[in-house]
Amino acid sequence: MTLADAVAIVLFFGVTAYAIFGGADFGAGFWDLVAGGAERGERPRALIDHSIGPVWEANHVWLIFSLVVLWTAFAEAFASITLTLFVPLTLAAFGIVLRGSSFAFRKAVFRTRDQRNFGAAFALSSVLVPYCMGAVAGAIAAGRVPSGGKAGDPVTSWVNPTSIVGGVLAVTVCAYLSAVYLTWDAKRLDDPEMEAYFRRRSIGAGVAASVIAAVGIVVFYADARYLFDGLVSRALPLVILSGLCGIGSLVLLVRRANHGARLLSVGAVASVVVGWGVAQWPYLLPESLKVDQAAAPEGTLGAVLVVFALAAVIILPSLALLYVLDQKSLLAGEGVDEGPAPGN
Repeated sequence: MTLADAVAIVLFFGVTAYAIFGGADFGAGFWDLVAGGAERGERPRALIDHSIGPVWEANHVWLIFSLVVLWTAFAEAFASITLTLFVPLTLAAFGIVLRGSSFAFRKAVFRTRDQRNFGAAFALSSVLVPYCMGAVAGAIAAGRVPSGGKAGDPVTSWVNPTSIVGGVLAVTVCAYLSAVYLTWDAKRLDDPEMEAYFRRRSIGAGVAASVIAAVGIVVFYADARYLFDGLVSRALPLVILSGLCGIGSLVLLVRRANHGARLLSVGAVASVVVGWGVAQWPYLLPESLKVDQAAAPEGTLGAVLVVFALAAVIILPSLALLYVLDQKSLLAGEGVDEGPAPGN
């Protein structure tokens, strides 16, 4: 394995982690959007706020990590992607900022009208961002991003059948993943009504994601042939694994085995993202720019790997501790008593 291959694997590790952790956050915004009016949606929204409040900011670490690795190690690909897909990337960046600020301000304002406005902005941006990210992935997979640091068509590059399927699939998968997480959280918080509420939505979103993925295979055959060929050959084991994990997750949800369902839902999503990378290997931009062609000098690649190793030792344990404390309801943001103020 070359240094370029190793750094490409690190890059897809970051993309996969963002899909799992950030995807669940965005999916929570989708369920916030469709929860209904103020009275009907009060309890689902309260559970959503409780679940994502302590960790939503930390989850964007993976997006920053992935962008930095792409920019540093594969600058030519980074230039081509950002020049061609600046519209969906700008919309996604705007959505991330709007989503975060709206989530924070919704808790700070007092008037019901303002709470609804900020809540709507939070929910709508939670759908906009994964759609744009999925459209970007579709544009890359379909070969609509030229190599050489050149700009492709700013409209048709991400408004095309593969990008549309990618965007819709991203939104649906995020909704599925989030609903499974929320089902677990409802059980953890001893709320059987919300547990049943999100279990039904987990199953519905899982079935919808399966249907869209099946439609996507047909679209890829016609519009992204290199990706299709990779999915039915070298990435086929991952496609099968994703399907088995998805089916297993739905079965466990029906059997109320929420913990196992959550693990299998993560496996299903991770397999999809890794399968995408394997299917288009060895290209970063099919079929114009290979990983070794886009790679930075070996000194830069080596430095990226060293920094990643240090981050794995220093940062990953901190993130793991954050998630553990969150799951044990030991964070102040979840209502734990913070104790008296200093001097009292």
